[in-house]
Amino acid sequence: MTAPAVSFEFFPPRDDAGWAQLWATIGKLAPFRPGFVSVTYGAGGTTRERTDRIVRRIRAETPLEPAAHITCVGAERREIDALATSWWDAGIRHLVALRGDPPAGGAKYVPHPGGYENAAALVAGLRKVAPFDIAVAAYPEKHPDSPTVAADLDNLKRKLDAGGTSAITQFFFDAGAFLRFRDRARAAGIAAPLVPGILPITNFARAVEFAQRCGASVPAWLAELFHGLDDDPEQRNLVAAATACDLCEKLAAEGVDRFHFYTLNRPQLTAAICRRLGLKPAQEAG
Repeated sequence: MTAPAVSFEFFPPRDDAGWAQLWATIGKLAPFRPGFVSVTYGAGGTTRERTDRIVRRIRAETPLEPAAHITCVGAERREIDALATSWWDAGIRHLVALRGDPPAGGAKYVPHPGGYENAAALVAGLRKVAPFDIAVAAYPEKHPDSPTVAADLDNLKRKLDAGGTSAITQFFFDAGAFLRFRDRARAAGIAAPLVPGILPITNFARAVEFAQRCGASVPAWLAELFHGLDDDPEQRNLVAAATACDLCEKLAAEGVDRFHFYTLNRPQLTAAICRRLGLKPAQEAG
């Protein structure tokens, strides 16, 4: 099996220990030569400054290609355009453009006055700033705010038609969910690369919480696998690595050749999965 292309997602930490963990994670995963590494942007734009610092440091101090997350939330168009312009000037060529979530849990999304009203408008605006490589979000099991699966697919098409170059999916745990989504997308005339987002499970309860927020289903068999492993991290990690590898291998057998890993700033599981998929760290290749 030919080794797939991979990319990794990190999030801006909150304290000194988190910063050390982030850079240790980047150092551990960089040898797998990802196509890019993305840095998230918190709900309501709450981590904008930290995201900015991290992507600039990655660009300046590592061989990696940073992809900055950018959202519609909490900023006027001119602010977003100015930030994107500054990133382009700093050599950053990749963006992940998202509508974004409101800062208050459970609050309904409302466009910022003078801001971009949605992700499609954001992509179109960024495309006017510079010829970025722009990834957008896709939802194999439907975005929680979308009324129907068809409406969700229409929204994805609008984002790609506005200038998105690829779509990274929200995480999922059933290969069939992605494959059915891919079939629907292709039938709707979407030809852009659809990259599955993979979440290695470092904490099952937390993964369930994430899934409830984003509309991802958690299969009963998965819950059964992780039952009773809260106090057994070694066995939990083995189960997590095995299930994520199994998911990736099922997708690879159906022609998927790119994966995006949500690392949660924890490198061990992602590194193990990459090895299982045939990727060797740079120092071992050859």
